[in-house]
Parts: sequence; structure tokens; C-alpha cells
Amino acid sequence: MNCSNISFIVNTCLKLDPGLRQKILGNWFRDHKSENRCQFRYLAVNPRYFHSASIVSQTHKDGITVLPSPQEVTHILRKNEFNKDFTTGSVKAYDSNQLASNTPIEDTRSEAQCLLMGVYDGHGGPACAQVISKRLLNYIAAALLPNDVLKKYVNEPSRECLIETYNDRVELIEDLKVVYEKSFDKHLKQLSLETSDKKDVGASLEQAILQLDEDLSKEVLEPFLRDGQLNQKTLSVAMSGAVTCVTHIDGPHLHVANVGDCNAVLGTMTEDNQWFAKKITKEHNSENLDELKRIWNEHPESERQTVIRRDRLLGELAPLRSMGDYRYKWSKQILSDVAVPLLGKKAIPANYHTPPYLSAKPDIYYHRLTPKDKFLIVASDGLWDMITPLQSVKLVGEHMKGKVFFNPLKLPRKNIQLGDINELLLHRKESLKSKPKDRNAATHLIRHAIGGTEYGVDHARLAHLLSLSPDVSRMFRDDMTVTVVYFDSEFLRQYPA
Repeated sequence: MNCSNISFIVNTCLKLDPGLRQKILGNWFRDHKSENRCQFRYLAVNPRYFHSASIVSQTHKDGITVLPSPQEVTHILRKNEFNKDFTTGSVKAYDSNQLASNTPIEDTRSEAQCLLMGVYDGHGGPACAQVISKRLLNYIAAALLPNDVLKKYVNEPSRECLIETYNDRVELIEDLKVVYEKSFDKHLKQLSLETSDKKDVGASLEQAILQLDEDLSKEVLEPFLRDGQLNQKTLSVAMSGAVTCVTHIDGPHLHVANVGDCNAVLGTMTEDNQWFAKKITKEHNSENLDELKRIWNEHPESERQTVIRRDRLLGELAPLRSMGDYRYKWSKQILSDVAVPLLGKKAIPANYHTPPYLSAKPDIYYHRLTPKDKFLIVASDGLWDMITPLQSVKLVGEHMKGKVFFNPLKLPRKNIQLGDINELLLHRKESLKSKPKDRNAATHLIRHAIGGTEYGVDHARLAHLLSLSPDVSRMFRDDMTVTVVYFDSEFLRQYPA
């Protein structure tokens, strides 16, 4: 869709009577993950960290619309970028960035030593994604600890954090922290009872995700069933949801756990120096026939026409697996007792006969890294809706080639001849044409995903799409969260077979 089409649709809607405009936008604008949105806002998020891209274009009296300048566009795109370098191991560095479409943004991310990285795409509000981003990596780290270390950690009177996190921008409010610490203590004690000291990374990833998802439910139901107390804050987290893609990298061993429709794509260089995109994950949505068969087989034949409608679970939810989303997991009676008094009868989906309809069980993938594997892209579907895995790999590959020119020129050796220096400078001058606009590869991907054309980035298109107000923006693009992890080829080459 070109810029003139976008401008026509947007401007037409904005000039209509407010009531009619709402009806038109109401037909188009719905949460592409969930048609039902919980409106609780109980997570304390520092607003300086989450920048909405919705800078509305200004219209002068003469009717001329002024779009953001290239400098303003770049400021918007770079607002949430982050990068981290490493000196040891198979990972050299990673670049990360986010761009909002919703207000507040429903995507989030987390990264920590080990090396663990997660991308979380929320729906029905940001609550579940933000809570998972704060908790999941600790659950995984605990599941991977050797038994003797775990038992010592459980018995420590004052515990330090299990892992060092990077780029941690979400702060939970105090009373939720207390609830979550109690759940984590129970999880640690349960883990410490295990007798096997052999830790399987894939099994630990699955265990951690399922346990955290179960805790999201228990934190609502246990106080309610025990003494009739209902915590609206934990309920808001359980009723919203999030899809999750988490990676664990240890030397050449790459594990990916995926729940929902985020994706991880490996960028590999072939023998003839061509880029190859290896899509590691497979989405849990209606385009996945195996996933459809799984859901149909879990419910009676009489529900064949209702369990998946309009390519959505019960006609509402696009991802067919997710964390949270307990309005598709709890029994009808529990929903009636817990959710309906607060959210109304719509808290129970139509044709809700044989729950649970939704699972948080991840698919686990393993890949042994080789020196040909150069980087990994992990991103929410906001990116993959706009570009293909191969396009993303080629863009990062070109970025790798061009970003060296962000650094000052270093002579390859001492006592180099003037003629060689001149040749080096001429080559650098020619190569500078491929220098990317952004040092951060995640920003580079987002810029091209939104503004890219077959001839390069179109500033007018990019500025138009970044200027839309949040209610209109979601008609054209989703929140985007992107992490690009760079591998150390020399380390992988020397690693024992």
C-alpha cells in the first residue's frame, strides 16, 4: 500500500463525524492478537523508556501537512535501541530495538547472561508481556542450576539475583513483587527436591515456561478460593496474554523455545558467499496445519466449526498458543466466579464448552552453531508481517559489511607505503556508499520494514507511517521488537567437535 493510499484512508477517517469515524475504525481496528482487551493498568513503567511512534503530523491553516523530517524520523526509530558487546564466548554482541504502534506498547524484551534472550508480544494489553519479561529468565536460570548450587541458593537467608540482566526497563509495583517472590520461592523449593543432576536445556526451558504460566493462574485463584479475595492486578495479568520466543546460547549450542507467533531466524553464509535464512521456529497460528489438527483433536467433533473461526481460536485469538490468556484456559465456572463480576459476560468466549482451549507449551528447537552461522534475528510478528526471513537476513548481512565504516580507519600494518595508503583510502571511499544510516542492526531492520521499497527506504512512506495516531497506526503496522545476536566465527571454529 503506497503513501497516497495511506493518506487517503487516514485523512478520510479523520475528517468524518466522530461517531461515524468510530464505527468505521471499529470495523478495521482491532487487536490483531485478541479481539478482547483488558483495560487494567497496574504495572509501573517508566515512561521515558517507552516511546510511542505516534507523532501526529501537523496541518497548517493552508491545508499543507507537515511530516516529520528525516532527523525526527531517525530520532523516533532510535529511541529504544540498545546494544551490548561481549569479550568471551560464542556471542560477540547483540543489537536490540523496539518501535511502538500501540499506546502503551504491548511488546517487551529481556536479556541476561548465560546467554538468555527473550522477545514477548503482548495482546489484550501489555500487562502479561511485561510481567513475563521480568520473571521468565529467572525461572529458566533456576531450572538450569546444578542441584547442589540450587539447594545452597534456596537456603541462603538473603539471596542475590540469579542472573545479571541487561536493558531492564520495566519496574513492577511493590505488592506484585511480594506475590511473585512467594511464587518463585515455591518454585525453587520444588526444583530443589529433584534428584537428577543432569540438566537438559530444552526440558528446562519448557519446564520454566509452563511453571510460570501456571503461577500466573495460581496467583489469582489461590487467594480467591482460600478466603474470597480477588486481586485485580494479578487478574489483569492472567486475563491478558503474550506470545514468547526465548533463546539460550551456550558455546555452539543454540536452544530456542517458542510459544505463539514470534520467530527466530538464523543468518548463514554459504560456501559461495551468499546469505541463507534458516527459519528455526514455526508459528502457532491458523497457517500451521499441524497446530490446527492438534486443537481439533483435543475437542469434540461437534466443535469442529466453532473452535477455529475466522482463523482465530474461538473466533477471537490469533495465536493458538500463548502464556496467560486464562479466559481460554480456566473452566467456565471459574470464569463465572472470578472474571465475569469484573469484566462482564464477555469474559467467557462464545461456544466455550470444553476448556482448556489454549496451551503455553513451547516448541523446543536445537541448532549446533558453526562458523558459517553469523547472526540470529529474534523478533515479534510486527517485523515478520512486513519483511520475509530472507529479506531480513540480507539486510543484516549488508549492515554487517557497511557498519565497519562507523569506526576510524586503522592501517593494516606498520611502515605501509604511501601508494598502498592511497589505494586503501580509495577503496574505503567507494565502500562508504554501503555505509548504513543506523549503527544498530535492529533499527536498520525496523527502518527498512516500515519504509523499505525495491529502490531503498522511502522517507515519505516512513514518515507517513510514523505520524499516525495510535488508533489509526494499528490498521497498518504492529508493535515491533527486534534483537540481532552476532556470533564469533573464530570461537565457533576452534570449539571442540
